[in-house]
Amino acid sequence: MKVFGIAGHSGMGKTTLLERVIPLLRESDLVVSLVKHSHKAIEIDRPGKDSYRLREAGCQEVLLLGDGRWALMHELRGAEEPPLPYLLSRLQRCDLVLIEGFKQGDFPKLEVWRPSQGRAMLWPQWPGIVGIASDAARPADMAPGLPWLDLHDAGAVAGFVLAQARPHRD
Repeated sequence: MKVFGIAGHSGMGKTTLLERVIPLLRESDLVVSLVKHSHKAIEIDRPGKDSYRLREAGCQEVLLLGDGRWALMHELRGAEEPPLPYLLSRLQRCDLVLIEGFKQGDFPKLEVWRPSQGRAMLWPQWPGIVGIASDAARPADMAPGLPWLDLHDAGAVAGFVLAQARPHRD
């Protein structure tokens, strides 16, 4: 199983890029999974549903199985967030895991950067950034060695992801 990260500030277009790249990766018959880290509280269940009520009653984990999918919800209940290697160990085997977030993680990442959003680049402060995907030209004062990709060229980004993804060590 290989891993590769997509990094960038909120609103830069990471999810939109992934929506265009994942089908291209799947065309190569790859099994692709994704781990997304959010700094916001996430809620995938709704008040009033049985699973919500049982989580609220104190279950540590609730596994839902329905027609077409299943989901496992785990309550942290004040515990620290688990590290990325633990989360990766919870996934079924696949060819490629795309990781959004986990800025300190030791894995290769592509930064999505749109200067029109008014935010500074994460590179070079974040570890593991091996390239930039942008809708703008490379800044003149930027080191020439870092690959610069067109944010709108999903094929080039997919190829870059495959070339740079690194095996995950259990």
